[in-house]
Amino acid sequence: MAGAAIGVSHLVQSTRAGADYGTSLIPLILLACLFKYPFLEFGPRYAAATGESMLVGFKRLGSWALVLFALVTVSTMFVILASVTLVTAGLVGVVFGLEANTTWLSLGVLLACMAILALGQYRSLDIGMKWVMALLLISTITATALALFGQDDLAILNPMAHWDGVWTATGIAFLLALLGWMPIPLDVAAWHSLWTLERAEQTGHQPSIRESVFDFRLGYLTATVSAVVFVILGAVVLAGAGMNLPTGAVAFSHELIKLYTASLGEWSYFLIALGAMSAMFSTTLAVSDAYPRVLQGLMDLMWPNPAKQDQTDDGAPVPMRRYVVLLTLMSTGALVIIATVGQQFTRLIDFATTVSFLSAPILGWLSLRLITRPWVAVEHQPSKPLRVLAGAGLVFLIGFCVVWVFWQMS
Repeated sequence: MAGAAIGVSHLVQSTRAGADYGTSLIPLILLACLFKYPFLEFGPRYAAATGESMLVGFKRLGSWALVLFALVTVSTMFVILASVTLVTAGLVGVVFGLEANTTWLSLGVLLACMAILALGQYRSLDIGMKWVMALLLISTITATALALFGQDDLAILNPMAHWDGVWTATGIAFLLALLGWMPIPLDVAAWHSLWTLERAEQTGHQPSIRESVFDFRLGYLTATVSAVVFVILGAVVLAGAGMNLPTGAVAFSHELIKLYTASLGEWSYFLIALGAMSAMFSTTLAVSDAYPRVLQGLMDLMWPNPAKQDQTDDGAPVPMRRYVVLLTLMSTGALVIIATVGQQFTRLIDFATTVSFLSAPILGWLSLRLITRPWVAVEHQPSKPLRVLAGAGLVFLIGFCVVWVFWQMS
């Protein structure tokens, strides 16, 4: 989950937030992380408490809930996969000095993900990504500290310095896009429940509520701190220098890496580029895995077939074959979007993140309703303070959606 979180929302959106608005958006980022927390925690909590995924839980609520979640998933999946792939492709181009078109770079990234996921041998890569993510976080904090140390005028850190610019048409549009994936979209709660069950099946150990929630909190705290650090880094290095971020994926990635080298020195360029590329690849890998897994689960629940055989004539498990087909479908759809609108890199990301934010109240309400149903043991349900926070979160999410509607109508 943390590997999926620290990606576009941090490397792209948080950096842009700092460059365009200084530190003005940090309070709202922290509020978003606070108010989204309960709904995302309900994913691993539900899986550990019931031994089933949230998709099964939605089915228990009624077919309407499952269909609602399916509609949100289908409406965003291709654009989200295309967005994270574009950023990864840009960093691949920077690391390897490739001048190829971003569509071809994206094709290479997607094929690599498909090969790893189809083979199913990615545990060692998963472990490696954790070390890479740690390296990226440490280097980001170090670069930010050095940038602050070398800054004579720290007025840029004043949250009120760019506050007027936030409450404009452009500012509100970007704010909603930023909060859509900050620190991660709410549908990841369902992904996390599937991953929790998969881990339990592979290890033979059903995690307790305490274990699941602790792991989640650790990753969530890391993602939240990283977001704030990226905003500060963007504010100090980019806004302080009066630089503008390019809209092309490769050019943006190159400018992103220069953020670090401006503070750490040119020697760090390749090291940081490799770390950022690996972090984004882990995000693309996670998203590439999640959507076929979710689609497969939705299909099994919507159109169950008790008579189907466990294996096909050639011995390949039916679920794995369907998973590969869905993975191919997802990758193809994302590549079509990249080839069509990939040059409008930042606009594509803004669209995907805005759709995620507008669907957040629906997903949040579904998650809260599910975790408080009678089939979840009372001792495993969220505490009263957590329920109050979830209620406040719904008000927060709905409130910003209302702001967006009025902004669109004005």
